[in-house]
Amino acid sequence: MTDLPGRVTIREVGPRDGLQSERPLSVEDRVRLIDALSETGVPKLEAVSFVSPRAVPAMADAAAVWERVRRSPGVSYSALVPNRRGAEAAIEAGGFASLQAFLATADGYNRKNVGKSVEESIADVAEVVGVAEPAGLPVEVSISASFGDPYEGDVPPARVLEVAERVVGAGAQRISLADTTGMATPTRIWEVVGLLQQRLPDTPINLHLHDTRGTAMANALAAMQIGITEFDASIGGLGGSPFAPGANGNLATEDVVHMLSDMGIQTGIDLDRVLAAASLLESLVGHRVNSQVTRAGPRWVLASRQEADP
Repeated sequence: MTDLPGRVTIREVGPRDGLQSERPLSVEDRVRLIDALSETGVPKLEAVSFVSPRAVPAMADAAAVWERVRRSPGVSYSALVPNRRGAEAAIEAGGFASLQAFLATADGYNRKNVGKSVEESIADVAEVVGVAEPAGLPVEVSISASFGDPYEGDVPPARVLEVAERVVGAGAQRISLADTTGMATPTRIWEVVGLLQQRLPDTPINLHLHDTRGTAMANALAAMQIGITEFDASIGGLGGSPFAPGANGNLATEDVVHMLSDMGIQTGIDLDRVLAAASLLESLVGHRVNSQVTRAGPRWVLASRQEADP
């Protein structure tokens, strides 16, 4: 069997990506969710997004939410920022360990998402780095549509590499490859990620996987087989870009933690607390979440029930 890592780092993105396409929750409810997730043992948590409330109403009042969050020791909190103004707002709010900028591989989705060309967004990344660096904040850049653009179709791996090289050249310290509409499969993961590992060996890579076509878990396993150990996941599997048709559903935190735990791969995350947070999330959004483990329960619970039967 291909060697697998002994430990994987999960960044919880539910309070941002998970909620951005939901009806807006109150500041208090968003704080409740973040606080519950902070107690699960997740090492990283994307808490808020300093984007235009007109564009993404569910992400309004980022500073007010962040001010009320009960920040847990050992959790590295980050904020998503679209440009210099967003970065300045996050820095003014204080307390973040890093900032997350973003752009796409092709103009089609990038214009729908932020109203700019990819070239203009690369300039925005440089401006974000310019204000983050003096504040001592590293910048990670999420490259959306790394495995396919919902408006332009397949994206050549060389194009993903080109964008990654440009943003690293602009000062990004980390890269996150996003499968925005769930177009990736394991072979595409190996091809794109492998190319970046070869050409940008000193740049850490995170994967942000959507489960639109049911491939997120397979893609995560494929990525681990080639050395990727950092993944985004969203409580309940909630999330998806409001600007990408069909982009529903992220890699569910409880599903991936459950799988890794049974495989003997450490995450430091308490699955019972994650499931409690998923239950809270369902009460807040008013509907069932997409996670399989939330619905079926952990396999060891079923196993213990079967052993107890006469």
